[in-house]
Amino acid sequence: MTVKLTLTRPDDMHLHLRDGAMMRAVLPCSTRDFARAIVMPSLVPPVTTVDAALAYRDRILAAVPAKDRFEPLMTLYLTDMTQPEEVARGFGAGVIRAVKLYPAGATTNSDRGVTDIAKVMPVVEKMAEIGAPLLVHGEVTHGDVDIFDREAVFIDRVLAPLRERLPELRIVMEHVTTKDGVDFVKAGERNLAATLTVHHLVLNRNAILAGGIRPHYYCLPVLKRERHRLALRAAATSGDPRFFLGTDSAPHSRSSKECACGCAGMFTAINALPVLASVFEEDGKLDLLEGFASHHGARFYGLRPNAEKICLIKRDTPVDFGAGISVGEDCVTVFDPGFPLFWQVEPRTQVEVSTNEVL
Repeated sequence: MTVKLTLTRPDDMHLHLRDGAMMRAVLPCSTRDFARAIVMPSLVPPVTTVDAALAYRDRILAAVPAKDRFEPLMTLYLTDMTQPEEVARGFGAGVIRAVKLYPAGATTNSDRGVTDIAKVMPVVEKMAEIGAPLLVHGEVTHGDVDIFDREAVFIDRVLAPLRERLPELRIVMEHVTTKDGVDFVKAGERNLAATLTVHHLVLNRNAILAGGIRPHYYCLPVLKRERHRLALRAAATSGDPRFFLGTDSAPHSRSSKECACGCAGMFTAINALPVLASVFEEDGKLDLLEGFASHHGARFYGLRPNAEKICLIKRDTPVDFGAGISVGEDCVTVFDPGFPLFWQVEPRTQVEVSTNEVL
């Protein structure tokens, strides 16, 4: 029996598109299903200026398939040298939607990230003043902290003191991976939200190591224990507007994953919504999927819901999303959630919804 689920067209509030041939290969997987995306600035070199963000946006728009309507929402990469005036200029002009804080060395292309929060306080104070969101990769990178504890330690050492100093600062804890992070967001009275990824909702750390090393399940922040996964899943399906979808889809070539020092990241853009539908259905919360994927993030960023609808169809037989997407002579491996997917996104119908909602 075929089951249909109609949703306001979703937004991806945390997306890596890369650049050049890689971007052109993976971008259609996002533009097919998502109307907008918060685009990460971690290129080489990173997007640290308004002019660089404008140029990157133009390259993205030039690569969007003609049949799709897609808006890239640009961000700046925060460094120790970022100037408050540059952030204010970009945010005031509507070019920059947020600023991304990567602790230096925390993840892919983060070498030019922030070495000490004290060094960027003038920028952060300006952001609090103008209402610009700070997107946080919430991990410390000190060698004496276990990789599985980095998020909890970051909350204690960096995020909690920052919240106490600047309660008016709007913060998104990106790709939360622990119960500690979920509880911290829940305890926040205002100006605090979190994105949740598809892969952290369905996998725990056994996926990386049990039965052999599986490099395509290696990501940062790294997958955690089962109790943390369950906390993330409960938050996603709770209807709490402080939690919303950010896939953190991060494409890498297969050769750069299957090597002695593999890159961190999973490419989930192609089947993110079918995986989510499976999760929400299993938990008896399909009625709350639209809020998580389409409304909560838009509301936090002050955006109106998208006018278009999409339709998810549940088939009787599993859907094959393919093993990989070609990029030159290499390919990007498609995320495997570890269970068959019966949901898929049907071609969009351009059904208008009300745009009179007060945000």
